[in-house]
Amino acid sequence: MSGEETTTRFRVEGMDCASCASKIDTAVRRLPGVEDVSVSVVAGTMTVGHRGADLGQVEKKVTDLGYRVSPLSPGRQAALPKHDHADDHDHDHGHAHGHGHGDKAPDALAGMHGHDHGAETGPWWQTGKARLTLLSALAVIAAFALELFMPGWHTPLFILAMLVGLIPIARRAFQGAINGSPFSIETLMTVAAVGAVFIDAAEEAAIVVLLFLVGELLEGIATGRARASIKALADLVPRRAQREVDGRVSEVDAAELSVGDVVLVRPGDRIPADGVVMSGEGAVDEAPVTGESVPRHKGPEDQVFAGTVNQDGALRVKVTAAAADNTIARIVSLVEEAQESKAPTERFIDRFSRYYTPGVLVAGALVAVLPPLLTGASWDEWIYKGLAILLIGCPCALVISTPAAIAAALSAGARQGLLMKGGVVLEQLGKINTVALDKTGTLTAGRAQVTDILAVRRSEVEVLRLAAALEVGSSHPLATAILAEATSAGVAPVAATKAAALGGRGVIGTLDGVELFLGSPKAAAERASLSDEFEARIGQLNDEGKTVSVLVAGRELAGLIAMRDEPRDDARAGLAALKALGADVVMLTGDNARTARAIGADLGIDVRAELLPEDKQRIVVGLKADGRIVAKVGDGINDAPALAAADIGIAMGGGTDVALETADAAVLHGRVIDVANLIRISRATMANIGQNITIALGLKAVFLVTTIIGVTGLWPAILADTGATLLVTANALRLLAWKGERV
Repeated sequence: MSGEETTTRFRVEGMDCASCASKIDTAVRRLPGVEDVSVSVVAGTMTVGHRGADLGQVEKKVTDLGYRVSPLSPGRQAALPKHDHADDHDHDHGHAHGHGHGDKAPDALAGMHGHDHGAETGPWWQTGKARLTLLSALAVIAAFALELFMPGWHTPLFILAMLVGLIPIARRAFQGAINGSPFSIETLMTVAAVGAVFIDAAEEAAIVVLLFLVGELLEGIATGRARASIKALADLVPRRAQREVDGRVSEVDAAELSVGDVVLVRPGDRIPADGVVMSGEGAVDEAPVTGESVPRHKGPEDQVFAGTVNQDGALRVKVTAAAADNTIARIVSLVEEAQESKAPTERFIDRFSRYYTPGVLVAGALVAVLPPLLTGASWDEWIYKGLAILLIGCPCALVISTPAAIAAALSAGARQGLLMKGGVVLEQLGKINTVALDKTGTLTAGRAQVTDILAVRRSEVEVLRLAAALEVGSSHPLATAILAEATSAGVAPVAATKAAALGGRGVIGTLDGVELFLGSPKAAAERASLSDEFEARIGQLNDEGKTVSVLVAGRELAGLIAMRDEPRDDARAGLAALKALGADVVMLTGDNARTARAIGADLGIDVRAELLPEDKQRIVVGLKADGRIVAKVGDGINDAPALAAADIGIAMGGGTDVALETADAAVLHGRVIDVANLIRISRATMANIGQNITIALGLKAVFLVTTIIGVTGLWPAILADTGATLLVTANALRLLAWKGERV
């Protein structure tokens, strides 16, 4: 086939375990023109990379296998780019953003609001599987009831009851076999049920089929819970918004909002889009998105997120991201794509199961045949045991053990603002033993703050008032810091007259008839005498990495204001958490060495400063060469090369699009403690996977032994398989409650 490879995504209904995904993957991959297939059970999606394939054939193939399929909206049909690390070339990374989608909601959201989503389209009791299970149960009950009046018809009655449930199962087994999956769970079930009839165990065969259907139904319900966690995220975004145009407010579809629109958010309303507050003040509950329990005060120029709740006071918000690119859309899109990416453990289990299932068939056959042939034992007894082994050997619990845990962890992480691009990233995060962090915007807030005010012959408040008077209307970072401090201190500055900037020196102006100057110590010394003690204090502040501006009133020294980009509130706790997890920490920054050393000493970490982007990349490569598993954390364009070079690149929230696209994971809300939380959730997930595999294989081993020695039979065998699957799924879903650590 010729032509450019494109990607089409489908919503698939009816999948409830990894076996379903495997059958669909195998069948669709065999179609002409199909280059790649990725199926996510939890997301309920299938992504097909193709060159001129007939998409109608793709849909028909999935439908033939017993599932319902529909194409998602074409908002993201372009092929997803790949981002491979040298040590793992087998994982794909989708974009964290949905750029270029216009103003419509992304399919990640549209699928939640408009498309069917597996078991989530209605109550579980209204699904096809529920109806089939109920019908099979009624047939079995009817067989038991009729047998009271027609005891001679025992076997035919239970064969009919069995066929009610077995025919759909056998049909799926046949479709799987002719489409490349001959050793499916349905095949094992069909062989065991039919074999039981031939050894005069029709009643047990009917009960086993019913229990199998009950197990499938329960699996579907459990999988639906995982889907619901992502659906709940999508539902955070309100469907309607109050858009303001020329002073008039009208209700519109939230998906129609464009960048630059102004929306009115009333008290109690959910904010319909990411944006910046233009006017109004109030507390906003960000818990639905960030997990923070304490509402945050928002006022003009503050950023707000789609899906958060305005608790009090009307806010006018200017939209900064269309529906396709808002915070919730990014999370849902990234998590759905990540769930389609398999971790190394999951890939190993998949490969293992390809040999495991045929091995179970061979083992069942040998158990059924060898003892009668070699020892003259009863054929009926050993065929019965062989059939029980087929049921015990069903690989559902083993196959679902890894993807269920990974899907739950990705969902839980997303709810806490931790985005990971797939199972590969989730698994690798737990192995990190070195973390390299950028300074500005990562360890620090990324903006200057007033740290010290030293007054001479005036009060500190007066020094702040005079300095703020010179900075009114200025957007310079230092001016912004002074004005923010004045606002915080309750000082309302009056703009100085004749205000002007002196290039490279400072600013001048007049207030209350007095000429004011605010600028560098060197320029201030030309206007007023600075004492040795005052200059010593300036030197001390400079050694602490602070920028000092000296205020002169007339020809008299008035005081100084020191500013610095201060560490984030949670930086110390976050670094301590990383060290507690066994990770070494280093700061890599392009900032000047004096400021970097001061921040590093304050935080207690090693520092490498005055670095160019290629220097950061070289250091990361060097750390990897020393055998370290390195995570690089940053938020800027200059961090992108190092993010790509690291084993795991982590972008801080609020960073540049380049950083977010290059990184493997993102800390959406910019908390240093969340870097440690990424490692924690990875380790919790891998422990959960270990528990799941132990449960799956342990139960099978126990019932294998008890079946061979004659203690258990067909009923306990199917209960063991279903029970193991439910235990594994329930254990994995415990990860949905994961919260991480907060400061």
